[in-house]
This record gives sequence, structure tokens and C-alpha cells, in this order.
Amino acid sequence: MIDTKGTLIAIGGHEDKEGERVILSAVAERLRGGRLVVATVASKEPQEYIEAYRKAFGALGVQDIVELYVEDRAQSDDVELQDQIAGAAGLFFTGGNQNRIMSHIGDTPLAAEIQRLHARGGVIAGTSAGASVQSEVMMVSGGGAGSFRVGDIEMAPGLGLISGVIIDQHFAERGRIGRLLGAVAHNPHMLGIGIDEGTAIIVNGDQFTVIGRGGVTVVEADRATRSNIDEASQGCVLSIHDVVMHVLSTGDRFDLANRRPEAIKDN
Repeated sequence: MIDTKGTLIAIGGHEDKEGERVILSAVAERLRGGRLVVATVASKEPQEYIEAYRKAFGALGVQDIVELYVEDRAQSDDVELQDQIAGAAGLFFTGGNQNRIMSHIGDTPLAAEIQRLHARGGVIAGTSAGASVQSEVMMVSGGGAGSFRVGDIEMAPGLGLISGVIIDQHFAERGRIGRLLGAVAHNPHMLGIGIDEGTAIIVNGDQFTVIGRGGVTVVEADRATRSNIDEASQGCVLSIHDVVMHVLSTGDRFDLANRRPEAIKDN
């Protein structure tokens, strides 16, 4: 499922930056005193993001923080920016627009350096758009609350740090179960993972653990017996049968290789 050795942390958005900081603490612990690159490339107005994360991570003892921001795709060839990542222990993608991340750094030397960081054991974390972009195929847009309608979704290639899954964020808060079902109907070989706000999955090897205040919904359609995704007219409500769904909370684990929840503790 995963070809690299580092840790991935995908956050559903609106993680606590001032209280217990459970999720950001999980990032800070894995840096072990090393440099953190905060990638604000998902936003056109990065100043507010970098200030908030400098303060939050600084309170957790992270001293070496550098910002990664590119105005356009050409900057992704900048050797100095690549060197920042080469010397880092981890990278954190802020929220914004995941399409902006991929259009600016996708399939560039900068993206390759991020993949090398992960391959050598570094931590790659991201919130909201920064969570979605970690997967091989990412959710770009789609319907909100309500039943999914055929044609009402857009997906695109992500950074490919984790294969075989599609990650959605702000999940329960924005009623995104419909669009996650639409995503796995289009890609039945992939797991759909919906992460609530204030919640994260920590991916190591072929399993992930849930932390935070909300839930994580896992949807699998590889054993679905019927879907109208390829035959229904644009705008028709999705029909899909025999979908499997798991709902996990903090402390629960999920085996990605066997597609099974495991070692669930009492919460």
C-alpha cells in the first residue's frame, strides 16, 4: 500500500492550535528536534497561515521552522528551496486549495524532494487540502451534503505519498459521505477515507491510527455488486450496492493491507 518508510499524518482540518494541540504534538514529537518546513503553497495569502503555525509549533518546542512558498511553478526548480527540504525532518502542508499545490509543485524537483524526505523516514503532515494532496488520486471538488449525483465530482492526481486511498476532509461537518461514495464508485479498487475536523490519521506502513476529537469514515467498494456510475445520466442520484463502511474514533487502528479495523480499544 505504501512504498516509503516515513510517517504520514492527514488531518481533517481545524486542528487545535492553542489548547492541548493533540495532533500538532504528534507532528512535533516525530521531528525529534529537527527542522520543520511549513508549506503554505495551497494559499494565495500565506502570511496568516505561517504566523499561526510558527506560534503553535513554537509552543511545542519546535525551534527550526522555515516556510515553503512558491508563487508559480517555475520556482519549484529553485535549488535553495529543494535544499530546505533536503535538510528537514518533516514537512507540514497548510490548508487552502489542493489544486494549487499540485499545479505549482506536482511532478517537479520540489515534489521529488518531498518524496525523498518521506522515503528516508521523515514525517509528512497536512491539514484540509494538505491532507487530500497526499494520496495518489485526490478529491478536488464535489457536491456537499445530500445524495451524490452522477457527474458531480472532480478528481485529479495527488502527490502519491500513499497509494490505494482517496482522502476527504471536513468530512462530517460538511456532509461529504455522498461525494466519498461517488469517489469510490469511480475508483472501486481504492479505499475512501473521510476525516472529520480536529481529527487525524497517522499512517505507518500498512496501518493507520486515529487521533483527535472526531471520527474517520472508511468506505470500500471493491466488493460492490452494482453501481450506475457508468450508465446513469448526468445529475442522477448514485446507486451502489453492497458497499462496506467502517467508522473509527480516537485510538482505533485500521489495517490498510487487509482492509480491516483492528486492536480497537475502549474509548
